[in-house]
Amino acid sequence: MTPLRTAVERLLEFVVIVLMVFLAFEVLLGVAFRKFGESLVWYDEIASVTLAWVTYYGAALAALKGAHIGVPELVHLLPRGARVALVYVSEAVVLVFLALLTYAGWMVLDVLDTDSLVSLPDVPVSYTQSVIPIGGALFLLAELLHIPKALAEARASQASPHAVTEGV
Repeated sequence: MTPLRTAVERLLEFVVIVLMVFLAFEVLLGVAFRKFGESLVWYDEIASVTLAWVTYYGAALAALKGAHIGVPELVHLLPRGARVALVYVSEAVVLVFLALLTYAGWMVLDVLDTDSLVSLPDVPVSYTQSVIPIGGALFLLAELLHIPKALAEARASQASPHAVTEGV
C-alpha cells in the first residue's frame, strides 16, 4: 500500500468511527430524554444529518477498499484483455459520476446558503450539506487510489482471480 493510500484509509476509518460513535450516543441520548418526558427538539434532525455523513464517508472508505457491490467472479471469466478494458471503462464511468456529484454538491451549497436547520436555527444547512462535495471529493480520491489494485486483479491469471489479494 502506498503511504497516501494508507493515510487516506486511516483518516476515513477514524472519521467513520467517530461519526458512528457520535450517532449512537446522540440517538441513545435522545431516547433517554424522551423516556423521561423531555424530548430534545434537535436530535432527529442531527441524527439524520450524521447518518448522511456516515454514509458518504463510509462509501469513500468502501471505495478505497474495493468493497462496493460487484460481480468479480463474472468479470474473472472474461479473457485478460477484456477484464483490463472493463476496469478502465467502469472506472471512467465511476470517476465521471463522482466528479459530477462533487460539482453538483458544490453548486447546491450556494443555493442553501441562506437556509438553516429547523431545530437549530444557528446552524446553516450549507454546513450540514457540505458532506456532498467533501464526500464526493474523498470518494473520487479513494477511487483513484483503488485503480492500481483493480488493474492488478484484472491482469492476474484467470486460474486464480484472487491471487493479488490472497497475500494481503
